[in-house]
Amino acid sequence: MNKKILVIGGAGYIGSHVQKQLLDEGFEVVVFDDLSSGDIVNVLDGATFIKGNILDEALLNDVMKQGFDGVVHLAAKKAVGESMIHPEVYAKNNIIGAINILNAMANNNIKYIVFSSSAAVYGMPLYTPIDEKHPIRPINYYGYTKRAIEENMEWFDKLGKIKYISLRYFNAVGYHKDGCIRGKERNPQNLMPIIMEAATEKREGFSIFGNDYDTEDGTCVRDYIHVSDLAKAHSLALKNLFQNNNSYAINLGTGVGTSVKEIVDATEKVIGKKLNYSYAERRPGDPAKLTADATKAKEILGWKPEYTDVSEIISTVWNLEI
Repeated sequence: MNKKILVIGGAGYIGSHVQKQLLDEGFEVVVFDDLSSGDIVNVLDGATFIKGNILDEALLNDVMKQGFDGVVHLAAKKAVGESMIHPEVYAKNNIIGAINILNAMANNNIKYIVFSSSAAVYGMPLYTPIDEKHPIRPINYYGYTKRAIEENMEWFDKLGKIKYISLRYFNAVGYHKDGCIRGKERNPQNLMPIIMEAATEKREGFSIFGNDYDTEDGTCVRDYIHVSDLAKAHSLALKNLFQNNNSYAINLGTGVGTSVKEIVDATEKVIGKKLNYSYAERRPGDPAKLTADATKAKEILGWKPEYTDVSEIISTVWNLEI
């Protein structure tokens, strides 16, 4: 597809996989990233790289003057705990940064944006699986920033400036099956990279927070979605915007719940050794079960996850370590 896309945050974990998907489909890709958490090794052959920060309004405007058919915005801070300690950092980077992007798009008549949102906008689930009609009640500042950005996009849409698709991710895991993306997350906060650091003895061990939930094995159940499936959804969202010119908020998940203990057990089988872990107290605000109803993604985008085998997903991560 001969369309030019600005991928903001394209050198990060999810961004690099989106970049790969778009390049494979024939899009012209420009990566805009400040490399604060992304890695230059994740800028793939065929993509153009511009180092920059979304708080730099002048640079954003200059870049967008080059002319783009669409923008993918993945540049956000995402550590839930940190957002509760340093909300000012998240307000500045996530909310003000996103408004800078929307302003630059409006200034340069770029109409279409796909936004990296989160299931964190829903807060504690009133029911599972969660669909898009679930009340929006974020319980942490990170989730609030995602919702605030969605609200700004809704206003820009109402005022005729943009059309958007906000993709509300559940739990992203895995790496590209071809091993073409090698850059790892720095200071990981999510389960899988922490497990891998324990597996490679970069850390002594790890904690499973809570084993007394109302689930089959007592540990939290989450909806783990392979990052390549997430990436495919971004290309489908862009195509949908180009063809249909409608805005949506859409969940991305498998609809299948896997417990933390099941992930650990499956990892031990894949790597062929026992992991050093212990159980700790529950973390405040962690629901027992969180899974997605992704019916809307199938109906509107024609999307469905291809990678549903947990062991296969874990193998794509372990392949980076061996």
